[in-house]
Amino acid sequence: MKKLLLFGMCASLLVAFSSCRSSESAYKKAYEKAKLEQQKTATPVSGATTPVAVEQTQPTAQEATPTNVKQEKVTVVSGDEISDYNVVAGSFGLKANAEGLKDYLTKEGYKASIAFNSEKAMYRVVVVSCANYQSAVQARDSFKAKYPSRKDFQGAWVLFRVK
Repeated sequence: MKKLLLFGMCASLLVAFSSCRSSESAYKKAYEKAKLEQQKTATPVSGATTPVAVEQTQPTAQEATPTNVKQEKVTVVSGDEISDYNVVAGSFGLKANAEGLKDYLTKEGYKASIAFNSEKAMYRVVVVSCANYQSAVQARDSFKAKYPSRKDFQGAWVLFRVK
């Protein structure tokens, strides 16, 4: 009887463990699918032009805001005051992470600031602040050129501050 009971338990364990699949593959598939969807929406199809999503608010600056600039209402929570056009080196959901990047950029010689977007609950680390769009684009490009091996800095972008 004991042998039969032991055999039954071993057989049921064998069936139970052989039918279970690793949940890692399901998570990996979902991650890859989300990543692919993000790339589809972020990268335009070759030959086609797609407008970049920009919040529909009127700029307060004297000049018209280009369409490839993100417009956000932000408030400075750490560092110096920012201008209308700003180069954002990083965006974080946690203020501690933004403070870490700000400290690093300060050590590198930048006057970094942290601006908070309350609508999106994101902390933007502003590395350079400029009065006009052309200066901001040049500052962004020179910042990216200074750190060619830092992939996170290659995603730097221009933010227009809506007041």
